[in-house]
Amino acid sequence: MIARRSPHPAGSVLVVVLWACLGLVAITVTFGHSMLMTYRGADNDLSGRQAEQAIEGAARYAESLFTNATTPGLFPERTSYERDAVPVGDATFWLLGRPLETGNGTTREYGLVDEAGKLNLNTATAEMLKLLPGMTDDFAAAIVEWRTASTSAGTGTSSSSFTVKGGPFESIEELALVVGATRQILYGEDANMNGVLDANEDDNDKSLPADNGDGKLDPGILEYVTVFSRESNKQSDGTTDRINITNLQQNTQALSTLLDSKLGAGSGEKLLPLVSAGGPMRSVLGFYLRAKGNNFTEEDFGKIAYELTVVDPATTPAIEGLINVNTASETVLGYVLGADHASKLVAARASRTTADANYAWIVDVLGISNPVPPTAPLQMLTGKCSQVTADIAAVGHHGRGYRRSKIVIDVSATAPRIIYRRNLSGLGWALGSEVRQTLAQQKEVR
Repeated sequence: MIARRSPHPAGSVLVVVLWACLGLVAITVTFGHSMLMTYRGADNDLSGRQAEQAIEGAARYAESLFTNATTPGLFPERTSYERDAVPVGDATFWLLGRPLETGNGTTREYGLVDEAGKLNLNTATAEMLKLLPGMTDDFAAAIVEWRTASTSAGTGTSSSSFTVKGGPFESIEELALVVGATRQILYGEDANMNGVLDANEDDNDKSLPADNGDGKLDPGILEYVTVFSRESNKQSDGTTDRINITNLQQNTQALSTLLDSKLGAGSGEKLLPLVSAGGPMRSVLGFYLRAKGNNFTEEDFGKIAYELTVVDPATTPAIEGLINVNTASETVLGYVLGADHASKLVAARASRTTADANYAWIVDVLGISNPVPPTAPLQMLTGKCSQVTADIAAVGHHGRGYRRSKIVIDVSATAPRIIYRRNLSGLGWALGSEVRQTLAQQKEVR
């Protein structure tokens, strides 16, 4: 009898099982890969959230520097606080400062930035604006027209007729709306606005932005301008108006009382005749210039400088656009005072050992004797810091989740407050290759 062969060979069952196993493995690998991507995405999201919270922590830290300051209005020394690679839990933040002078290559300076060290778009004259890098006469005129209370331009000072805001600038980015603005004028070679020359900003146009490859950073005008510099026109108690010394007859009694309380009994009687001679004063430093030859010292001026004003407090509760001679760069000081005066001030400032908001020291440095010298607009100067910028970059754990925010803090009141915030993460990495390499090495160690 002949045995019948099975229509299903034994090997076919094995093949079916193998294919089923292969399918299960493929499904497992697919799900595993999906889970890995989900895990990585969640981890990156966590890193980003950590970085965001580190930025919030950095902002609070910056506020605390002024809340706990022993000298109100004094911009803190860079070495007096944490500025770079500051840990916050598993995250790390950096306060992106600015080099002491722009255009000095790849030197990085971390720290806060004083807004009173820049030109204010709402108060700077057209002549000052024309000195900004890459600026044209038409664009400078258009900036002034933009903030002037009118409905339209077309006066012939700008390149064409255009609709203007007719009010103050609210941010420096608003400059992009003014006729004549170009990316080159606004940003220059500093595409990521970190104040330092990066590799792509020094490659002869091989990559954006356009640059000349000379090893020197040529920033645009955004590096030098602000809209936030604003000093309170109140006395140090925060409630009483400063004494307007342009109207001494009306304020004689108040000034005499102030001098007696700050400098000692009889000071008002001694100094009032001296400062009254010569008519109204147009700058607070004018008071010092008139009184300094009569046992009135720089220290005395520091005690009363921020109790006096030449701007009517009734109509102007805050004075815009003052330049802090203790923090402004030589470049910015040159726009206001002229290059020669600026270089003298910066040289003298570097040798000062006293850390205070007094600015009477500039009188002897510049050899000023006339209370209102035409070459030095003293009414635009201060020694006080009222608003600071914290340009904060942060990463989460493992150096991932990069975030960056620019935060402006008003520190003029007892309780500092954030008045402006802008997300700068989209401008790209701003910490340079050294920090990137350090973070990569730390990740490998882990």
